[in-house]
Parts: sequence; structure tokens; C-alpha cells
Amino acid sequence: MNLAESERMRAMLAGETNLVVVNSCAVTGEALRQTRQAIRRARRDHPAARLVVTGCAAEIDRTEIGAMDEVDGLVANAAKLDPRSWNIPGRAPPVAPARTRAFVAVQNGCDHACTFCVIPQGRGPSRSLSVGEVVRDVEAHLAAGAQEVVLTGVDLTSWGHDLAGAPRLGTLIEAILSALPALPRLRLSSVDGIEIDPLLFDLLAHEARVMPNLHLSLQHGADLILKRMKRRHLRRNAIELVAQLKVLRPDITIGADLIAGFPTEDDSHHQANLAIIDDLDIVHAHIFPYSPRPGTPAAKMPQVPREVVRARAAALRTRAASRRAEWLASLVGETLPVLAERDGTGYAPNYARVALPPGTAPGAIVDVTVREVREGLLV
Repeated sequence: MNLAESERMRAMLAGETNLVVVNSCAVTGEALRQTRQAIRRARRDHPAARLVVTGCAAEIDRTEIGAMDEVDGLVANAAKLDPRSWNIPGRAPPVAPARTRAFVAVQNGCDHACTFCVIPQGRGPSRSLSVGEVVRDVEAHLAAGAQEVVLTGVDLTSWGHDLAGAPRLGTLIEAILSALPALPRLRLSSVDGIEIDPLLFDLLAHEARVMPNLHLSLQHGADLILKRMKRRHLRRNAIELVAQLKVLRPDITIGADLIAGFPTEDDSHHQANLAIIDDLDIVHAHIFPYSPRPGTPAAKMPQVPREVVRARAAALRTRAASRRAEWLASLVGETLPVLAERDGTGYAPNYARVALPPGTAPGAIVDVTVREVREGLLV
């Protein structure tokens, strides 16, 4: 989401000189720390520039960020893609992708109230782009050379709830694929599994141009913790979803976000969190140590000691790394179509990262036979 927005701002502000923009994040305490660090580094690197901060931290932690000596101004998160906020005329020009994979934000904000999350404070209620707007965005990226488009949003699977007729995400994806037959690859960022509609499920299971990779906004493997988070799924919902998809599309890979050390989490809950990695065969795991965020209900719950939170996050990362290593090893000998990036690597449809032979042209989709795994990369 931030990549998609940052690229739009970069294009919109291309004519501006001596301006540094920090597009901030505040989803965790660590993200906020890194935001402050980035602001200080930007000021050191550009001492004479005008430094403006926008994004979620500039909204949620407005007083703290605005008080930093390095910061010259703030732009509200909801207004950061509006040229008027930057005193520039007209609309942003079409965005040429900075990568061979283009990120297209189709939805923003969130209507849910997960007890750990500050995102609704920073981004407001859920808003969706229309089908026509999305198709035009994707078409522009395709015309500029993108070979893969990644649909993203704060709560991607809620796309359409606010539009006439309340269409579901499957409808949008079907429309993109139908309108743009030349688009080779379409990928989804994080989704809420409980909101996967029947058409979206069918496309994930059977449509070759939809990449066989599903990243779940899972958050935990224990039902009691999921309830205290105010998530809308239980452990069995995720297990049943993945099992059904793997029957129909055996090569699909699963990613997931998992939070370690949520308030009231005991050892049995932690063990369930560890076990879900194996139960879902999670090979793309994002592990977050819980950090209390201001104004959230979870911040008022009984907290797990920080050293325990860190230890449990480390254990989850170790289990996830082991599962991923097994999966990567299983791909040795296979031939995979890999989309080449500009840094000498590329992504297979299953989101495995591959080191490519020297001279591979960025943007090319090349068949690569895997010989070994080296430092987490297929070679």
C-alpha cells in the first residue's frame, strides 16, 4: 500500500525541487521508531531541503512527529494524493511503474475495529475505487511495461462494500482479467480469508493469471486470542480455506501475518500460534512482536512481559524459517517461470525469490531450472 502511494506522490511531485517527503507508517511501535529514524536521516542527508511528513504516523502521532526539529510541515494522510495539498496544479500524471511489478491500491481505510490496530485512526473508513478506475490504473501500468500487477489495500477483501450494488473483490479481479487479456500476472497483497467471496475463491483455485500465492491477514493461531483481537475468523476457518484451495491448486503457497505476545497470551496460546505455521504450511510469514498502540483496547488489556514477547516472536520466526527452508529445498529441480527484477533476482508465481543468470533482462519472464538454495534464494 505504501509503495503504491509513494510512487503516486513521486510522480505528482516530480517537478518540485529541494523537497523531501517521508511517507510514514505507524502500524507498530517499531514502525513509528523507524519513521522517526528515517526523518532524522533524511534531514542529515538533505540539510537545506524542505522536509514534509505524511502517512499514518503523521496522522496518529501528529503532535510527536510535528514537534521534531527536523520536520518543516505535515500533510494529512487523507489528503496526501491531492495536488492541492502540495500547492501544485492539476492531477498527478499516470504512474509509470518503478518496478517490473506494479502496485495498485484499489481500496483504502478500514471499517473493522481489531483491538490492536490503529489503522482506522490513520486512514479512516473503507473507500473503494470503482472498477473503471482500477482497470484504467492497471492498463496504464501495463502500457508502461509492468508484467505483474499487485492489487493492494488496507483491507483489500472489503473492496466494493461502499460501491453501488456492493460488488465483491472477485468481481473486480474478473473485470481486470477480462478487460486486459495481455496482463500476464495478477497478484493479491494481504487478504482477510473470511471475506473471500465464491468468485474470488474460484479465481484463486483455477485462474492461471492469478498467481498461486495467498497472504492471509491471520494474526494468531489460538481462538481465544483471535476473539480478544476482535478478528472475524477462527482457526478452523483458515485451515478449511487453505485445505480446500490446496486440493484444487496444489502449487498454491500460503503467507500470513502473525502477532507474538498479544495481551493475555499464555503458553498454550503461543503453542497454537507456532502450530498454525505447520497446519497451514505457511512459507511466507510476517512475524510481529505485539506492541501497544495508543487509543486501542488491547493497550488496556493485561500485557505480556516484553522479554516474553520477544522470545515468542523469535520462536515463531525460527519455526517459520524452518518451514520455509523445507519448501525452498522442495523446489530444487523444478522449472519455474520467473519475472526478472532489476536487481538480478525475480519472483516465481509462488512468490519464491530466484537469483537469475547474469544479463537477464528486467521485465522478462524466463523459465529457470532451480539447482540449489543459497542464503534463502533459489539459484
